Amino acid sequence: MTSKVTYNGELRTTCVHLKSQNEFITDAPTDNNGKGEAFSPTDTVATGLASCMLTVMGIKAQQLEEDLAGATAEVTKHMASNPRRISKIEIKMDLPGPVSEKNRKILEHTANTCPVHHSLHPDIEKIIEFHWKK
Repeated sequence: MTSKVTYNGELRTTCVHLKSQNEFITDAPTDNNGKGEAFSPTDTVATGLASCMLTVMGIKAQQLEEDLAGATAEVTKHMASNPRRISKIEIKMDLPGPVSEKNRKILEHTANTCPVHHSLHPDIEKIIEFHWKK
């Protein structure tokens, strides 16, 4: 088992990673009857994509002897209705440099082939921008 999710009432859950005991809460968003005081479940999906991309880039960067410490990703999630679902995820990555053009291409390809990217429904539009510092 990977995690345990407990419904706390009032549209809030507590999610516990069993191996580490780290936890986070989710709330329903304000546009869906919730308080919006924490990540919504769909926020965690969109954020998970960015986290996965940065993680696999970090693994590849170590192999390439590059340092991506301090890299950031800004995530914007768009919802659709009928049925309610994630329709688009936009990610803007700010990445440190200098990194050679060859290694940039390798790292960007790695990001775009992360497990979460491959796990998301193909109808979800993904707009990914990589901004490298010189």
